[in-house]
Amino acid sequence: MKKTYYIYLLSNTSKMLYTGMTNNLMRRVYQHKQKEIDGFTKKYNLHKLVYYEMTDDVGYAIKREKQIKGWSRKKKNALIESMNPKWEDFAKDWFSSQN
Repeated sequence: MKKTYYIYLLSNTSKMLYTGMTNNLMRRVYQHKQKEIDGFTKKYNLHKLVYYEMTDDVGYAIKREKQIKGWSRKKKNALIESMNPKWEDFAKDWFSSQN
């Protein structure tokens, strides 16, 4: 069975952005929401999953994450808004007892 990899963007109420890559989106978003990982997302409360892509090619996932990280803010916003025009948290109901 092939693994699935996810390229994702997190945001907060100020629309600050974080781009990441994982092979378990649900676990990784949970870790961000619970502030289990020290660093940028914890410091700036980046907990809203506003965009994600899936692929079974780890090389592509790594390349795509780096590509998006290098983009301008305007281009990242356009990417998010192509899938999520209201910047809603796709994971808001994933962990009902943690909301």
